[in-house]
Amino acid sequence: MAQRPGGAPYWRLSGFYFVYFTVTGAFVPYWSLYLRHFGYAPVAIGVLTAVPMATKIVAPFLWGWLADRSGQRMRVIRLGTWFAALSFLGIFFGHDALWLALVVGAFSFFWNAALPQFEAATLGHLGAHDHHYSRIRLWGSIGFVVSVVALGWAFGVVSVTWLAPVIAVLLVALWLSSLAVPGPPVPTWTDAPQHGIGPALRQPAVLALLLTCLLIQTSHGPYYVFFTLYLRDHGYSSAVTGELWALGVLAEIVVFVFMPRLLPRFGARRLLIFALSATVLRWVLIATLVDSLPVLVFSQTLHAASYGIYHAAAIYLIYRYFPGQLQGRGQALYSSVSFGLGGALGALASGYVWSGVSPAATFLMGAALAAGGAVVAYVGVRGISPVQSPVR
Repeated sequence: MAQRPGGAPYWRLSGFYFVYFTVTGAFVPYWSLYLRHFGYAPVAIGVLTAVPMATKIVAPFLWGWLADRSGQRMRVIRLGTWFAALSFLGIFFGHDALWLALVVGAFSFFWNAALPQFEAATLGHLGAHDHHYSRIRLWGSIGFVVSVVALGWAFGVVSVTWLAPVIAVLLVALWLSSLAVPGPPVPTWTDAPQHGIGPALRQPAVLALLLTCLLIQTSHGPYYVFFTLYLRDHGYSSAVTGELWALGVLAEIVVFVFMPRLLPRFGARRLLIFALSATVLRWVLIATLVDSLPVLVFSQTLHAASYGIYHAAAIYLIYRYFPGQLQGRGQALYSSVSFGLGGALGALASGYVWSGVSPAATFLMGAALAAGGAVVAYVGVRGISPVQSPVR
């Protein structure tokens, strides 16, 4: 079993990310297509996409608190992935709106237990080599590419109703992969606090970072909910749609390879501001030049910044701002505020703007939100003193 860097179980950690993001690569791009197949309108699609995102507002923090208090981070992850797979089976028993909302709400409540805690476990395994996180995380991006391309081609041949059994099988595989990952080493902490997460949240730079994350993820709402439908409505095939999704993630993989060099050279704050600025450009291009395939190809390469650079920089800052016994809750808070609250708000707003204004306007809304995030990051994200430091 390969151990690198810092003795981390590289392939087991990478394998979990790979399977986790094959689920994401199936659900995120094709959920809206699945719902349209059953006759749902844009507003309803927005709501049913917002439900799993909304569970991220509370669920990750609850699971993070449990993992931090129990010290059994991998056990929490295994329980979460098992019950996620079990809950998702409800999708085979009905397709009315209320039932689907209950099923995806339950599934995502448990599924959301996994990733923030696995981020903390991965960083715990890496220890002082935490800048190598992106080289493990890139396997998640590879899993996403494999899933989105394979299903893009498949749905050109078979019905999109096959999405449900594919996701069910992948969720079982995710649970199995969690069984192979050992728990991270348990460090000792200097000046271990008894006060919880409050002091970190009172630091202005932390609040600015969380607001920045909220804005950029809200700006992604139109992309995650309607990008597939937007492309199909403009005449792109299922295969090309899947390939465009994959191109964005391939660009992200390249960034993850180089992030261990980029972070020390440019610093997380500069990279964060750059990522937000590139996100503004990306949404403007998609909104205004969707009929130009070369422009779409270029805009998808900007996913390297709008997700890859952004996420790696944000994870790094969260790890620094919430060290030690606060790691699980810090990563969960990041997930709750950005992917949870931001994702839900973006999904809901994009459904109404899509129906009430125009599809292009949803992406222009995203550009405005990303621009606001760039301003907040420039003004408010600064170096801060961590609450405590780990001794390994």
